[in-house]
Amino acid sequence: MPAFEYSALDVQGHGREGVVEAGDAMQARRLLEGRKLLTVRLQPAGTHAEQATPRRGRFGARDLTLLTRQLATLVAVAPLEEALRTIGSQSERAPVRRVVMAIHARVVEGFRLSDAMAREPRAFPPLYRAMVAAGEGTGALPAILERLADLHERDQQVRGKLVSALVYPAALAVTAVGVVIALMVFVVPKVVEQFESMGRQLPLLTRIVIGVSEVLSTWWLPLLALLALAVYAATRLLRRPPIRRRADAALLRLPLLGRLLRDVHAARMARTLATMSDSGLPLIEGLAITARTVGNTVLREATEAMVEVIREGGSLSSAMKRAAVFPPTLLYMATSGEDSGRLAPMLDRAADYLEREFNTFTTAAMSLLEPLIIIVLGAMVAVIVLAILLPILQFNALVAG
Repeated sequence: MPAFEYSALDVQGHGREGVVEAGDAMQARRLLEGRKLLTVRLQPAGTHAEQATPRRGRFGARDLTLLTRQLATLVAVAPLEEALRTIGSQSERAPVRRVVMAIHARVVEGFRLSDAMAREPRAFPPLYRAMVAAGEGTGALPAILERLADLHERDQQVRGKLVSALVYPAALAVTAVGVVIALMVFVVPKVVEQFESMGRQLPLLTRIVIGVSEVLSTWWLPLLALLALAVYAATRLLRRPPIRRRADAALLRLPLLGRLLRDVHAARMARTLATMSDSGLPLIEGLAITARTVGNTVLREATEAMVEVIREGGSLSSAMKRAAVFPPTLLYMATSGEDSGRLAPMLDRAADYLEREFNTFTTAAMSLLEPLIIIVLGAMVAVIVLAILLPILQFNALVAG
């Protein structure tokens, strides 16, 4: 469904900015009127908003997490203007410093924090700005910033654990490939020179290894160019929506990686929904914003389908069941939360459980992957060594006979 960026005035005369999904501009205006907002500007998302906004810098996930924690801590004990000035003056990274000081200047001019952040879309995601606006509207900005800081820190922890779990196996795999290539390119050709003087047919395994070595030694540059071309072609093909969707669906069907992607998405979704529920932000608006941040096409379409189900009057748990991509634990916890009126705490518990499952699963998978790489490397080296030894043993047998 198309998205429209808007600037509007609420019943108190305060400025509001955000994104609304609707079939056309007329429907978008009606939706804003239903929220008691007077539309000042309405345009398709991504058309001119970014061109009119100064591009001072893009925040990384770590920068945004640190800024949110600092802001949440200082806002609880100092005025917002002073907190922004302190953070901006002490920041070590120039892009962060420029963005924070620009926000500080707008707040001093009388803008709300969410409106000031809306002028820096590259630094603050739409969902982040929507939660800040909800905190300002309910007068609970310090609590919302604390929730946002916790949300981003947990997300950073999940990413950090995944990266740290993959570093050693990736380094081991690269080392293994390097060792095998070095043996095939530098060692095997030297040994072949000795075999050529024997004047006898070499064993089949030795001939295969020699053939692979000759291909790598002679055609390494065309092979490298072909590999680069294949990567480029695959990248271009994945930009086409039908091919990207099939590739994402294939990823989700993989035995281990598919489960990992689904669990990470479910945990992040549960944590985000819990934060939105505590922030007073409508779930349907938060889901619509969150859907555009999901990288996997199948999971994004499932999240967008959830928005339609809830918009038609369905519950969150029924929307999750119809999406058919979430683990049963999350479905059960969401249903229990809706029945008991404690949706946010139950979603938080579900996110905690899924994150623990993710940690356990990745730890077990990585502990199995490391010895598997070592075994594969040992087998390949053993094949090369055996291919070299077989002609030597054959020659010794002929001499002894």
